[in-house]
Amino acid sequence: MSAPTAVQLEYLVAAIERGSWTAAAESLDVSQSAFAQGITELEKRLGLGLFDKEGRRRVPTADAETAAIHARRVLAELAALQRWATQSRQGEVGQIRAGMIDTAAVHHFGDALVRFRTLHPELAVRLTVRPSAQLFEMLSLGELDVVIAVAPDDHSGLHLRRLVAEPLYVYSSPGTTVGPPDTWGPWVTFPASSRTRSLVARGLRDAGASFDVVAESSQPAVLREMVRLGMGWTVLAAVDAEREPHALKRALDQPVAERSLTLAHRLDRRPSAALERFTAMLVSAATIDEGNT
Repeated sequence: MSAPTAVQLEYLVAAIERGSWTAAAESLDVSQSAFAQGITELEKRLGLGLFDKEGRRRVPTADAETAAIHARRVLAELAALQRWATQSRQGEVGQIRAGMIDTAAVHHFGDALVRFRTLHPELAVRLTVRPSAQLFEMLSLGELDVVIAVAPDDHSGLHLRRLVAEPLYVYSSPGTTVGPPDTWGPWVTFPASSRTRSLVARGLRDAGASFDVVAESSQPAVLREMVRLGMGWTVLAAVDAEREPHALKRALDQPVAERSLTLAHRLDRRPSAALERFTAMLVSAATIDEGNT
């Protein structure tokens, strides 16, 4: 037995509310014959007699009254589904699973995230803040929709767009005299799996400095405190190292490396309208940020 159609349910509700098939058909702008066929088919699909004949009139049975209650609920849910689908196509509702490294979330895109939530309260933004390698792993597993992080060398299957170029500067312990590169260090830096660490190591070695690591942390704020406490030197972006309180001073005016904060999503996943709206906001915010650098 087939399920009733939405049109048939509309016929039933109209017949109950209008009091006659003629008035119901007119309210729905259909012919009386089409209306009668729809009601007859509905009765077949439900296996119930919904209307009795009283002369030329059709009188709803008790089953028709009960069926109409269910029909109204179904039609209301269908209308809600249609509204939601329209809003989803327009990027007004939905969920966005975003991942960012802490520097991106706190310094570069924090204000933009707040603004986006304010402008689009019906869009649920779920933000994950982790190191780049973990974020790209989550993206590959389908646990995130979009990532802003330092892209790996192997980025097959991903669409990448550079948002922010971050120079990385050397910071020495307070009171340390900065000599030639072979006297720099020891170093406090990111974990061995960090893409930023590999860029730092390459830049220091190109400058002629050794890279003797004595402590690690994935959090720039912790590395900054380690330097302030005299545990070693570090290489960080200025937004991480030169923030009050306890801002560090650059040991050199020129950066030893540069990293790119890159927006990435999978090529095999079609972005939703909500995600496209979200990424457009990030690109716009990055343009402003780069312009103020």
